[in-house]
Amino acid sequence: MKKLFSIVVLSLLMGVLAACGSNKTDSVSIGFFPNLDHAAAIVGKEKGFFEEEMKGIDVEYTSFPNGNDFIEALDSNGIQIGYVGPGPAINYFLAGGDIVVLGAAANGATLIVAREGSGIETLEDFANKSFCTPGNGCTHNVQLEIMLQDMGLTTTRRGGVVDHQPRVNPANMMIMFESGEIDAAAAPEPWGTYLVEEFGAKVITEWNDVYLGETLASVVVVTTPQFLKENPETVDQFLKAHKRAVDYTYENTEDTLVTINELLFNLSQQRLPQSVLENAWKRMVVTTETHADALQAWATASYELDFIDKEPNLEGFVDTSRLDKIIAGN
Repeated sequence: MKKLFSIVVLSLLMGVLAACGSNKTDSVSIGFFPNLDHAAAIVGKEKGFFEEEMKGIDVEYTSFPNGNDFIEALDSNGIQIGYVGPGPAINYFLAGGDIVVLGAAANGATLIVAREGSGIETLEDFANKSFCTPGNGCTHNVQLEIMLQDMGLTTTRRGGVVDHQPRVNPANMMIMFESGEIDAAAAPEPWGTYLVEEFGAKVITEWNDVYLGETLASVVVVTTPQFLKENPETVDQFLKAHKRAVDYTYENTEDTLVTINELLFNLSQQRLPQSVLENAWKRMVVTTETHADALQAWATASYELDFIDKEPNLEGFVDTSRLDKIIAGN
């Protein structure tokens, strides 16, 4: 009887252990943006790091123009994991969405620029002017609006005098600048630097002077708690590829910029000048380090700007334990 009991217990234990290390998926769709601060995603994709680490998994990729579209895809299981700005991820989490941050991919990469002839020389000049951002309430949007609020300026959304045009594809900002349709932009890189060097835009606020510019992750790695629970091995494999990609950007910066430019060309049939990529690269830091306090500060700013209704509590939003173990070599 004792022997039979031991066999039953052992069988149950083996079943539990197998479940803990098993995966329920044989395919993964990774989301990312065609922006410079998504270098880890682009390098991982173009160099085959994700396929090499996730052996036996069919890996697909989807490029998004903004975080709102990324979140919609994650919510509908169109993608299972990927790279997105912290703003859309935080907004989704606070709205009750199932999402968890596994780590960071880059800091910085937000540039505040104004069109030549716009009359904007400083942030104080934004009164009765217009600006655009990739999304409504996105990372760059909040960073600019909280600085404007410190100047006593608010957008028309809140009864103020600054016009905000959201959900503008960064690659389309140049058209709006050239036509005079917009006065300024809170732009992700490399598009901010591109507007400066190719369209004569003026830098109003450098990346490291933007609100939380040096500590706020411009890109975070996210998935859903359900996908993580059901596919822990796949998530770990993804994070190993992510770390490889981040390391590669440091060791092979020149090739990284070439790789990103080729991907941009494949998506838009346009290559960016090398000087634009090199100067934009200096306005960001590719990193796996996540500053949870900066994410909370950004969320509080978003609340102050009425993008979210309730005072934010990000408990359970960030879990970098798996990436931390990989970085530590465990």
